[in-house]
Amino acid sequence: MFISMLYLLISALVVFSYLRFRRRISIAHVKGPPSPSWLYGTTDFRWQDQYGGVVRVRAPLGEDRLFITDPKAIQYIYHTANYRFPKPTGRQAIMRSVFGPGLTTSEGDDHRRARKIMLPGFNGPEARTYLPIFLGAAERLAHKWEDLIAVEAQQTAVVSIPWWVSRAALDAIGEAAFDYQFGALDDSCNELVDMYTNLFFNVFGIPTPGSILTVGIVDKLAPAVVNFFLKYLPPRRLSHAFEALKVSTAVSKRLVEEKTAALLEDKGRRDIFSLLVKANNSEDPETRLEEKELLAQMHTIIVAGHETTANTLSFTLYEMCKEPTIQRRLRAEIRSTLGRKQTENYTSSDFDNMPYLTAVVKETLRFHPIIYNTFRVPECDEVITELPIAKGTKIITSVAAYNRNKTIFGYDADVFNPDRWLREDRPMSKVSLGVYANLFTFAGGSRSCIGWRFAYVPSPQFEFEFAGAADAKDFRREACNLMTPTLTSDRAKGSQLPMRIRMARDGVV
Repeated sequence: MFISMLYLLISALVVFSYLRFRRRISIAHVKGPPSPSWLYGTTDFRWQDQYGGVVRVRAPLGEDRLFITDPKAIQYIYHTANYRFPKPTGRQAIMRSVFGPGLTTSEGDDHRRARKIMLPGFNGPEARTYLPIFLGAAERLAHKWEDLIAVEAQQTAVVSIPWWVSRAALDAIGEAAFDYQFGALDDSCNELVDMYTNLFFNVFGIPTPGSILTVGIVDKLAPAVVNFFLKYLPPRRLSHAFEALKVSTAVSKRLVEEKTAALLEDKGRRDIFSLLVKANNSEDPETRLEEKELLAQMHTIIVAGHETTANTLSFTLYEMCKEPTIQRRLRAEIRSTLGRKQTENYTSSDFDNMPYLTAVVKETLRFHPIIYNTFRVPECDEVITELPIAKGTKIITSVAAYNRNKTIFGYDADVFNPDRWLREDRPMSKVSLGVYANLFTFAGGSRSCIGWRFAYVPSPQFEFEFAGAADAKDFRREACNLMTPTLTSDRAKGSQLPMRIRMARDGVV
């Protein structure tokens, strides 16, 4: 490991020295905080309050980077000139080796083609057909919790919210996207379920100074160099991700065979993967994916969907426990709107007609963005909000910081407050950025998350409170490429948020 780190460091220093010598456009004059460490660098989303929307920060090995939260700058990067700002090649090589050549790891024409092919399965009309599937998973989860409560003398039970909700999300995504039964809520023996449990924490959680430095070095290396090290000297922590990709690829191959056979018999289904297989059997090359791309989409959709959904719901319930008034108001609105309607009779309009529910969802996505930072590199010299940027300059666009921009979201942007979305001076911006409430949570433009409509399904029949020694002060947002709920007192255990649940009493809100 030491030798491989040494090789990486030497390679990075050579490349970095050459780039510094070659670069004619400097960002040294841009205001920014002092760095406490030349070796490791630093980032902090609160810098926008002191330095503005475009900040110069120091990355590992003293490299200058831009930390951007300015709406116009973000709009330019993600909308106007999106494909001229690819992800850093070294970092992208790691993600491609971990997640395969799926939509999130493709660039340029490959990304355009793949997104065009996949988008119909996530559009409004198709997405609405998946609503019963997600509601069904939520109802099965509720029944599981009811069973746990029923056997307890005090009629309460302690559950780990991320563990349970991630399984419900896996079951829902498996059925909606692939017509595949994970059986996660039923604790069926499924190798994929085991692989996807705690995946991001196991691979990216609790970064050491050495891993932070390694990522900084990788950002300076060519993909071929990074791929060489991944193949011959792979980091031990990536083994979990490699195995998950291997298992999901094997399952994908079997599903492609089954869905192709069904298509030939005119028995094709309407799940997302069936739509992809159908498109891939077209004679038009513009509607086809390469086999490796097609197989990687299963892994991409599951990785992008299930843990993001589980963590978002976990953060929602965390805020509801911190402030029980939110929980009571939400329960009252849901009961008033839905009455005693059966779950299978819920419609999209039911959810649209609950303004406080919508406000809670928006506020969770704003205050607790699952993807907190994104990274881009201009492939040619650019000018962003009148600032010249040299080709190859590393850019951090901060989702977390933008979502707390006081100019857009109000003076109390650092506070969780769903009512901001209900007042007359609700969040407004002259710049169109995100696909939902102008939030940057799902990124923007042609790279906006195409599965964002699946981010929330409410369950009003329970009361939630923090369990045991775990309370709001013990709660921790762990940066693992995705923001993950953990406990300061038991950080090494990974994603967890223990709560005590009981049945909500009729007539009591």
